[in-house]
Amino acid sequence: MSELTKTTLQTLDNPQQRRVIVLGGGFGGLETAFALRSEVGADRARITIVSDSDHFLFKPNSIYVPFGLDPAKLRVPLAPAVAKRDIELIRASAVEIDPDSRAVALDDGRSLPYDRLVVATGSGMRATEIPGLAEHAIPTWTPEDMVRLGGAFRSLAAAPNGTGAAAARRRILFLVPPNNKCAGPLYEIVLMLETWLRRQGARERVEITWATSERTYIQAFGPRLHEVVTEEFERRGITGMAGHVVERIEPGRVEFAGGPSVAYDTLVAFPPYVAAQAFPGLPTDDRGFIATESRSRRVASHPEIFAVGDAGDFPVKQAFLAFLQADAAAAHLAAELTATEPAISFDPVSMCVMEQFDKATFAQVPLRLTGDPARPVEVRPDAGSDYRVGSSRTWRLGKKMLGHAVPWRFANGLPFHSGPFWAGMDLGLRGMSRALAD
Repeated sequence: MSELTKTTLQTLDNPQQRRVIVLGGGFGGLETAFALRSEVGADRARITIVSDSDHFLFKPNSIYVPFGLDPAKLRVPLAPAVAKRDIELIRASAVEIDPDSRAVALDDGRSLPYDRLVVATGSGMRATEIPGLAEHAIPTWTPEDMVRLGGAFRSLAAAPNGTGAAAARRRILFLVPPNNKCAGPLYEIVLMLETWLRRQGARERVEITWATSERTYIQAFGPRLHEVVTEEFERRGITGMAGHVVERIEPGRVEFAGGPSVAYDTLVAFPPYVAAQAFPGLPTDDRGFIATESRSRRVASHPEIFAVGDAGDFPVKQAFLAFLQADAAAAHLAAELTATEPAISFDPVSMCVMEQFDKATFAQVPLRLTGDPARPVEVRPDAGSDYRVGSSRTWRLGKKMLGHAVPWRFANGLPFHSGPFWAGMDLGLRGMSRALAD
């Protein structure tokens, strides 16, 4: 008997049980699976996670790798975590979804049937969209990229003082091209680098330039974060260039459309985003992100399929927003399986903490979709006091707390953004944000 037939018969043996397949072992996939299991027992849902990795990578803390953090500390093994929650783990990649037959084809030749499907396969980078980017820039996408970046930073700090040619300042350029969906980590890295160079006694030997295609800094998060970044760049002597669209990159020089060229010795860039895995059987935009009904995260025209996190079409790709989407999908799934009303829906209120080493900046940003492709999201006009931004040394403790809490929760097979644990943390964050907002 084939594995597929065995699985189908097992599902039929218990008509109350539904097979829920979750594609992806990142923020969106794990949060959905753990939240659903917390709401629905194994008698109602047989949950399987399909992941191409044997571990969860806590990517937000990869910003510390260039400054010495061991990348191994970012990993949480998946097998023991899912075993605690009676969740099956399959180490493979999904290559095709057939919504008509309700089956997922894997790269190992298997086909998995599903009653409900959650796509959380994330996003990827496509540096080849910008001529010369792949050849000349250091990306910040993987831990390996961050290790390489650390070597570049150490070379900057070790540049000789000397005289004449040896005294020339080294030039590092941070670049955000079009179609980047969340450059927040790169803003963290440039500010962290400036602090680190000062502490190394090497700041005067390095010119730091920032260039982004967006009209304002961290455009999606509104004017307050733009003001914070502008003030930080001025205070730190970082040259900031907004509204500069890169056209091509040559050795030692970046050419911008209709504008100046900028010279560099080291180039750091966040390449354009695309969906990590394309699924032609589903409705997607031109970059492969899956079209959804926003509040439930159901895939357009396929209500039995959900897309959460970076795989979906919400324009901002961020871990906290992935949590919110995952919890909404889990709530709608649980409501179906228990014939009740969903407890929550997706409400895009972003929270982030931007590390700078000497302090950190917290932002709580209520967002809304605009329907304008040039500016797809904006701060809600009626956000009022719910739109909060503040900088403080204290927020560095908040950053560290989140960096420990998420891996710990996932290592124990528990959702991060739900239940009494999150209620307490949310209360603390909101209290701090009110006290420390500018």
